[in-house]
Amino acid sequence: MGDTDRVEPSGGVAAGRPSLLKRRKFILAGVVVVVAFVFLVYIGMTQFSTYLVTVSEFVAEGDSVYGRQTRVAGQVVADTVDWDTENMTLSFTLTEGDAVLPVVYRGVVPDTFKEDSELVVEGKYEAEGVFNATKLMTKCASKYEVAEPG
Repeated sequence: MGDTDRVEPSGGVAAGRPSLLKRRKFILAGVVVVVAFVFLVYIGMTQFSTYLVTVSEFVAEGDSVYGRQTRVAGQVVADTVDWDTENMTLSFTLTEGDAVLPVVYRGVVPDTFKEDSELVVEGKYEAEGVFNATKLMTKCASKYEVAEPG
């Protein structure tokens, strides 16, 4: 009998083969898990990441801002606030520098919201030329900032 005619006692499979097959399956499963994790992180970062820009930066971006989820920081222009309590709709204009942005928000307005306050609005700019805010975040008043020694 030659070496090629020899039958292994384990049913024809060389002694080290089952562990090699198990190792390959384990490595393949690990690779699949890592690829799935990276994919989920990528999708999460691209869909849910929202950048903060000022009103002037937002306006300077032109048509590329339509329909994109964005956070915009600015100051509420005095005498532009219109609060419709029946429909829970707040309309106002944000400004920063020479740029202005009309904003419409539907929902509960924070107690700290007032004219001339600094705001961050999150939402989408629609084709009508209005920023539809889904979140309103007022910046803390300066009285809460730490006083400099002196």
